[in-house]
Amino acid sequence: MQTIEQPRSGHVVIGVDTHKHVHVAAVMDTIGGILATLTIPTDTGGFQQLLDWTASFGRVLAFGIEGTGSYGATLTSFLRRNGHKVVEAGRPDRRLRRMNGKSDTLDAENAARAVLAGFATATPKSADGEAEMIRRLKVAHDQAVEQRAAAMVTMKAMLVHAPDTLRRETAGKTQVTLARQLAALRPRRLEGPEDALRHTLRTLAKRWQYLDAEAKELTKMIGDLVQRAAPQLLEPFGIGVDTAAEILVVAGDNPERIKSEAALAKLAGIAPVPTGSG
Repeated sequence: MQTIEQPRSGHVVIGVDTHKHVHVAAVMDTIGGILATLTIPTDTGGFQQLLDWTASFGRVLAFGIEGTGSYGATLTSFLRRNGHKVVEAGRPDRRLRRMNGKSDTLDAENAARAVLAGFATATPKSADGEAEMIRRLKVAHDQAVEQRAAAMVTMKAMLVHAPDTLRRETAGKTQVTLARQLAALRPRRLEGPEDALRHTLRTLAKRWQYLDAEAKELTKMIGDLVQRAAPQLLEPFGIGVDTAAEILVVAGDNPERIKSEAALAKLAGIAPVPTGSG
């Protein structure tokens, strides 16, 4: 930590550049002067050190944090629990980066300047309720669904090289029936390509069954959370558990941060794009 000068106004803003193992903070007074910088570890002790350090400069108006949804999520939650205002600082302008250079300290200073200038105003997700629980379950669910589909595609591709008898037996089967039939294969030898194929199909089928059961279990858990958090989302025709869950994840646990329908559309990536008459 290197102190440049003492606070001149008694009110400061803090910018934080976040990383996996360390965070770099910069404190700035209300007339734009950088007072000091600090590097802390990403644990509770480091967060408390940051709070004690910032309190020595005066009243903290706000923390501007880069990556409040990733590396800065834990720090954001800690600061909120201690009564501080936190805003998402966002990435610095690339043109400024090219002119001024790039370092963790400069990024922290830019985050503080963005808060002070009013450019950084977005309220981060609180990540402390059902929406965050759904988001975390959906990470595992979506990966299970993706890998389940990949296993089925591979199974069907491998069946192209199967003997005629096995291809006839599996033709026209549903995915569940096909996986059940192939998982029941009992290859005993490993003396030729056909034996290896049967081992491969059996392994892929068992993998598909496991991922299918995992995806269904996670879907049930997500559905229970959606029903608990916002059952009204499931009432309109055409909206299922997956769609309702995506809506809740986008809105977050503090949807009041989204001020209008247009803001939600922009956040969700569905804002209308202006086009010419041609």
